[in-house]
Amino acid sequence: MNSLMRSAVGAGVAAALFASGAMAADLKFAPGEGDFNWESYEALKSMDLSGEQVTVFGPFLGPDQELVESVLAYFAEATGADVKYSGSDSFEQQVMIDAEAGSAANISIFPQPGLASDMAKRGFLTPLGDDTAAWVKDNYAAGQSWVDLATFEGATGADDLYGFFFKVDVKSLVWYSPENFEDAGYDIPASMEELKTLTDQIVTDGGTPWCIGLGSGGATGWPATDWVEDLMLRTQPADVYDMWVSNEIGFNDERVIAAIEEFGYFARNDDYVAGGAGAVASTDFRDSPKGLFSSPPQCYMHRQASFIPAFFPEGTEVGEGADADFFYFPSYAGKDLGAPVLGAGTLFAMTNESKGAKALMEFLKAPIAHEVWMAQEGFLTPHTGVSTALYGSDALRGMGEILLNATTFRFDGSDLMPGGVGAGSFWTGMVDYAGGKDAAEVAKGIQDSWDALK
Repeated sequence: MNSLMRSAVGAGVAAALFASGAMAADLKFAPGEGDFNWESYEALKSMDLSGEQVTVFGPFLGPDQELVESVLAYFAEATGADVKYSGSDSFEQQVMIDAEAGSAANISIFPQPGLASDMAKRGFLTPLGDDTAAWVKDNYAAGQSWVDLATFEGATGADDLYGFFFKVDVKSLVWYSPENFEDAGYDIPASMEELKTLTDQIVTDGGTPWCIGLGSGGATGWPATDWVEDLMLRTQPADVYDMWVSNEIGFNDERVIAAIEEFGYFARNDDYVAGGAGAVASTDFRDSPKGLFSSPPQCYMHRQASFIPAFFPEGTEVGEGADADFFYFPSYAGKDLGAPVLGAGTLFAMTNESKGAKALMEFLKAPIAHEVWMAQEGFLTPHTGVSTALYGSDALRGMGEILLNATTFRFDGSDLMPGGVGAGSFWTGMVDYAGGKDAAEVAKGIQDSWDALK
């Protein structure tokens, strides 16, 4: 489920969109101070964009808008460009309206690649070229994954790189209490085989291994889709995941059914789940991790994305040796599928090509563009040339290292499926499965709903 879901607001006029400027004078960190890659900042000064305006439109509002503007300010200061950012909670609708009217921003920030792919096919995006694709492949961990995720079919039918991923989220995480693990003598599992052994050991010791909750109001079921996506990447090669997400193989393919049943291995065993398997579908996902912090613990582990600490008990500290920490949701040692990571992220694309727009896309390659946001909050990057010491917290640094160690990265699959499936029958199907329905029957129902949309 995309964490950037927004409610719709009325369409605005293009001229009014860009009222907010990235002010060059407001640099968050003084150039030359700290361990930032200031060489990459100084190199920007070779581009003279004095008098040129560069408009940027995206989904970031509130604190996130301030953070992205703090990054754009360095580009403005170094080049002399007048950079103006505008955010909207109806980004998906507005960016298409503006493109069709010929009034799009120079750069648009897409919260997921599906819409960018649609716009590329209609000729509304400018290809970034083979050089940028080669740079991403060479300078991002699991670089080919990032190239593939932002390569779309254009209006001519040819495939090109149309987006640059910047600001990534990680979902392949298992949360736990270091104190509980230490008291029980448990070690962090390095493989899925070890994770399953630990799960059984906790039961043998009289504890409950997992807290799992699928409740989310009208979106109930979505946490299970993340489980299944992660398990698809751990049981099948990435190209099979891609074929599943695009429906080149059916949802009722035996490999997909097997991944659903892998989720059931954890979620449909009364001994494995706090409250028993019958509580999984009805427990709200926001409440489910709280069992980690009860005394005695109601559970020892909780698989969820990087945002979940927002729902931990007030005052909970996250990090090594703190109240809560996380480890990588491991892959199978015996399957030789590397270290896949499931996540999400925003991609920058040119929706109104200009000299300044091209220069800003080049700026995104500079370590300083990443490090300025890294040193604050809410930002992860697969850029291998940044200083991870600059991350604003130990937790962010740990997640950043998971990204850097990834051999494959794949975007949240349900976000790439048609809405009626990824935000519909997939959710409800997982609720049915958690409630005891047969995996093959559930998978067939989801495929039938997909077929009905074609």
